Amino acid sequence: RQLFTVVLYFLVILVNDPHQKHDHNNHQSTQNNPDPCDGLEMDAVALNEEGVPYFFKGDYVFKGFGGQAKMINKSFPEVDNHHQMDHIDAAFRMHHDDDPTHNNIFFILDDMVYSYYQYKLEEGYPKNISEVFPGIPDHLDAAVECPKPECDEHSVIFFKGHDSYHFNVKTKAVEKKKFESMPNCTSAFRFMEHYYCFHGHMFSKFDPKTGEVHGKQPKDVRDYFMRCSSNNHTERERCSRVHLDAVTSDQAGHMYAFRGHYFLQKDKDGVLKADTIEHAFKELHSDVEAVFSHDDHLYMIKDDNVFAYTVGENHTLLDGYPKPLKEELGIEGHIDAAFVCEDHQHVHIIKGQHIYNVDMKASPRAATGKGKLLLLSKVNAAMCGPEGLKVIVGNNYYRYNSTMLFVAGRALPEQHRVSQELFGCDH
Repeated sequence: RQLFTVVLYFLVILVNDPHQKHDHNNHQSTQNNPDPCDGLEMDAVALNEEGVPYFFKGDYVFKGFGGQAKMINKSFPEVDNHHQMDHIDAAFRMHHDDDPTHNNIFFILDDMVYSYYQYKLEEGYPKNISEVFPGIPDHLDAAVECPKPECDEHSVIFFKGHDSYHFNVKTKAVEKKKFESMPNCTSAFRFMEHYYCFHGHMFSKFDPKTGEVHGKQPKDVRDYFMRCSSNNHTERERCSRVHLDAVTSDQAGHMYAFRGHYFLQKDKDGVLKADTIEHAFKELHSDVEAVFSHDDHLYMIKDDNVFAYTVGENHTLLDGYPKPLKEELGIEGHIDAAFVCEDHQHVHIIKGQHIYNVDMKASPRAATGKGKLLLLSKVNAAMCGPEGLKVIVGNNYYRYNSTMLFVAGRALPEQHRVSQELFGCDH
């Protein structure tokens, strides 16, 4: 009897239009307890209001990178009640302070749009897609928000077949493009300022302006976005609420974060792994006080010494190191944080509430330009990167456009969560 039911179900799929609604009274899941580690092709991907990724498949949603499958109608009942849903075509979060729908999650099913805020359907929804996003076709494959400056204007990119439609949120103008180097996306995802096109259980990282695919693509979603293999160190460290001891980002876009006996390394594609400090930097053992990247080397400060390592698969201590802190950087005492920014020549060192500059090209080197931090009494770590300066205090960080704004600022900027926004922890 069970075999007959399965055969009949697939015959119905074959003879009916794939977008045709099914009877709500006989509402069945298209996947029986789906497992993302089986290589599922997701229908849609979006962040929720707290930045937790939601992966949608059939009637189910996976909340987080390792979440169990839950029925969509438990969190978003109106989508199912109004539409007798069998799958979501596209989903995205609008995350822009200047837009009235800031932090809303949008779902698109066939020709209808649903807008949720704090898990409640907004008044007046669902609406026809032509009313909310005029000029955008229905029966979409994927959608993703693209804020400035990642796109020239605050936009939503909609995908259908080989075409992409760039919807200007402010003017409602639509620009149609063909992203020749990209596969057809079944879902699209913006995560930590990067853009991903999902196709099957593979993904390709792409430039939202040009569609150019970056690096060696495609890659398996299960190796990056799904917890399909056990790595207790990585899961513990990425979600730890204990403050980081040190953090840096090198010129290749890799991030290194140190805490106690462990460190996290995140490559430019967002792949995260954890290891013991002793295994990768055997001379250090543990408890790094500060770290910065300069001239393709990692400089680590521990006690009164500076250790310099090569950057690569194997981290090798450079000849002549460790060297005394006073000799190498012209400063004494416990260091809280160190970072290198745009010019890649000056190291900024934070010690208590004071910040110093060290010219790495000078000989001998000296800590000069002493300044006082007005708003923060304690800094645990800091690093510079494409998004500016990130100053870490406890399990939170503050982002500044420049070192000058950090030192001279009269108010703290928006607070961000280290575990969630730097390492993608979903709880």
